Amino acid sequence: MTDLTLTAQMSVFKGQWRLYVVLLNTTDPWPEFGFDRPLPVPTFTERTDALSVLGFEPVPGAAWRWTEDSDDPDNPASSVVLIAATQVRSREGWGA
Repeated sequence: MTDLTLTAQMSVFKGQWRLYVVLLNTTDPWPEFGFDRPLPVPTFTERTDALSVLGFEPVPGAAWRWTEDSDDPDNPASSVVLIAATQVRSREGWGA
């Protein structure tokens, strides 16, 4: 297994939750999993299962952090966007 630590993020895209692993310095598409629903917010177990499908696992001890953003940063009345992030590592065999 590689020691490379990456960031996984989860946000709402086109009205539905999606989870993706951020891959920097590449033109490859980012691994992505769609939950196909707006509510409820995917549980910790659902997020871990989605990461597994993508070939990743949370780094031991990593916690999900939530950040608030907005659709239009210049407009304080703009809709709120929630983004969750955690540190992950590839599972054995991914990216080899």
